[in-house]
Amino acid sequence: MLRITVHDFPGAVTLRLEGRMAAPWLHALEQCWQDILARRRKSILSVDLTGVTSIDAAGKALLTTMADRGASFLAADCLTRSIVDEITRAPLPDHSNPRSRR
Repeated sequence: MLRITVHDFPGAVTLRLEGRMAAPWLHALEQCWQDILARRRKSILSVDLTGVTSIDAAGKALLTTMADRGASFLAADCLTRSIVDEITRAPLPDHSNPRSRR
């Protein structure tokens, strides 16, 4: 089960997630996120993952998509922080490619 709580502030929205980020609950999260994007285009979106107990591959993919669209994340435990670091880290340059050495 995944509990989604929306905290709506002027200029910012925080999604607080609690439970498992796994199917079939990801559809509800994605719909909630898309609704927020449609309503408040200039809002800062933060995703509070401190209550998340596990993240499967589909959950990680959704977080990656959210990060690509500008979401920021708050994580408490080591595993969740590791996942957030992985999806938000800028790609490292490929030093075998002379074009990436600039």
